[in-house]
Amino acid sequence: DNVTLQIDGVLYLRVMDPYKASYGVEDPEYAVTQLAQTTMRSELGKLSLDRVFRERESLNANIVDAINQASDCWGIRCLRYEIKDIHVPPRVKESMQMQVEAERRKRATVLESEGTRESAINVAEGQKQAQILASEAEKAEQINKAAGREANAMLVKARAKAEAIQLLAAALAQQHGSAAASLSVAEQYVNAFSKLAKDSNTLLLPSNTGDVTNMVAQALAIYTTLTKQQTVKTQDEAPPACEEPQPPTTEVLKAEQAGSS
Repeated sequence: DNVTLQIDGVLYLRVMDPYKASYGVEDPEYAVTQLAQTTMRSELGKLSLDRVFRERESLNANIVDAINQASDCWGIRCLRYEIKDIHVPPRVKESMQMQVEAERRKRATVLESEGTRESAINVAEGQKQAQILASEAEKAEQINKAAGREANAMLVKARAKAEAIQLLAAALAQQHGSAAASLSVAEQYVNAFSKLAKDSNTLLLPSNTGDVTNMVAQALAIYTTLTKQQTVKTQDEAPPACEEPQPPTTEVLKAEQAGSS
């Protein structure tokens, strides 16, 4: 990442062959230290800045292996290498801290959005279940009403209407029933005529609107026609009456008298 780092390391050595350590190299400690530094540079060049802080153990192991391969001829063996501290430039450190803060804010935002989404889903599911239960309850209530009070009310209204029609038919069949029907039709016509032009400004009226007598006569004519049709239909449906025996004619009586004489 083209970033300059300062690394403090601790190196543990053991002299395995004093002869090689004395005559194989001029300054064995300096040689091993330089070898550790160059190996550290080469290993760090393979990693990114973020991975340097996470792979200290692998760096330590690689440096120990590289030192032991080169220091066998010196009679020295590297027992352990540990990175003590890593110093980063201040500006790079600030940017890394900002990156960490941004990552944490991102995680917090994601978690908050997921919580909001789960909450919205739960609320929507609850509202859905509530609406379903409310609709089912309303449906059951309507069914109960239809099967109970409303059905009884409809039956009562139908019976009352049927009784009213029967009473009206009986009243029309009596004497002066047609006159009473004419009076009722005239009263209804007058009431309807008085309510005209109250709900709307546009009306379609016949030419003889004010002729109450003509309107009542038309209504009674329609009623009379329907009554006659009903009477004819009733007579057609009735069974034929038995014919009575007629008395013999005069010619038959004369023929019978001549035969007897």
